[in-house]
Amino acid sequence: MLSDVTQTTELPADGTPAPGPASAPGRRRRIHRAWYVAVVTFVTIIGAAAFASLPGLLIEPLHEEFDWSRGTIGFAVSVNLALYGLTAPFAAALMDRFGIRRVVAVALTVIAAGSVLTITMTEPWQMVMYWGVLVGLGSGSMALAFAATVTNRWFVARRGLVTGILTAAGASGQLVFLPLLSWLVENHGWRPAAITVSLSALAVVPFVWLLLRDHPADVGLPAYGAEEFLPKPAPVTGAARRAVSVLVSAARTGPFWLLAGTFAICGASTNGLVKTHFVPAAHDNGMPITAAASLLAVIGVFDVVGTIASGWFTDRFEARRLLAVYYALRGVSLLFLPMLLAPSVHPPMLFFIIFYGLDWVATVPPTIALCREHYGEDSAIVFGWVLASHQVGAAVVAFAGGLARDVFGSYDVVWYASGALCAAAALMALVIRRRPTPKPAPAPATAA
Repeated sequence: MLSDVTQTTELPADGTPAPGPASAPGRRRRIHRAWYVAVVTFVTIIGAAAFASLPGLLIEPLHEEFDWSRGTIGFAVSVNLALYGLTAPFAAALMDRFGIRRVVAVALTVIAAGSVLTITMTEPWQMVMYWGVLVGLGSGSMALAFAATVTNRWFVARRGLVTGILTAAGASGQLVFLPLLSWLVENHGWRPAAITVSLSALAVVPFVWLLLRDHPADVGLPAYGAEEFLPKPAPVTGAARRAVSVLVSAARTGPFWLLAGTFAICGASTNGLVKTHFVPAAHDNGMPITAAASLLAVIGVFDVVGTIASGWFTDRFEARRLLAVYYALRGVSLLFLPMLLAPSVHPPMLFFIIFYGLDWVATVPPTIALCREHYGEDSAIVFGWVLASHQVGAAVVAFAGGLARDVFGSYDVVWYASGALCAAAALMALVIRRRPTPKPAPAPATAA
């Protein structure tokens, strides 16, 4: 296994390849620097994931302390989610222009500042500014673009493995922080929880600054698995313009709107609904906040399993049919949820949690596959915009869910409406047309 993470040692400063193992048979091979970068990236994503665990835990404490409506609190969360998505397509451009290390260090600092400032707030607009704008912009700069950029620059071999591990880091962060934050909120109030989020983001800044590097050429190495050394490319100044031009081009096609629509419903039924409103809904039914938060942490565990399994299925089955099945099953489960909420955890609720965890981001691999099928070299940027629609959908439901709770006195209508939306997403996925495979040109006729 060690051979999977080792490679020849660093190159001299002039870029001339260093002698390989053949010329130094007794030389011990070192672990390639790319794996250290991957570990730092993993820890960084986990440290920043605390911000995603907190919003659902804040709704009831803020409502009780400030008498703010749940709709008002949900609006601040929706601003956060929307900016997270809308910033994501430009995050890679920022990293190409200013470097990964600078962008990530600044993003973590902004997250920390926004979180710690919330302990001083006394008006709703301050929550919108601190948690919505600052934390939203900071977290958006560390969206999937961070993991994708690190993987693309530092790895040629094992890209799929590293991408899967870094994507799972967000779920792992949810698992780590949710039980801790819920315990803090229940026993010491919401302010220590907000400070914990701030400190967790700040704690990884020194690791990013000291250990993360923008490109393998910065340390005189080829990328892991690469056959030759490549110099560091010059800063790219037109990447943001390309992101917009790709959006304009993709928006003229039907598959883009169908993919964006289905992924918006995906965000609405996960980040916007369950991640934001499951804890207060369970608390409405008498369940302690710590127990409800622990159930969300279990979703994070099965999220990892479901994502890996979905990738395996996507390699073997038609992506649009997989999406239809995922959304249909998700919609059915949401229709049953109001009947499962109770003061204590029981087997049917555990079944829902495990199933929902398996389905949470199972939609990502087939959605990426369909973007690749229809948009080729531009698929990564197109997926960035599709991801933005995911977060906009999440933002709308984060606000609408709180508003519905204020108006109707319960979340039941929100669960039923989301189940219906998932049924619509299943139909939209089936409508996505398959890209025809070009037929080979006929062979020229030969003379008799």
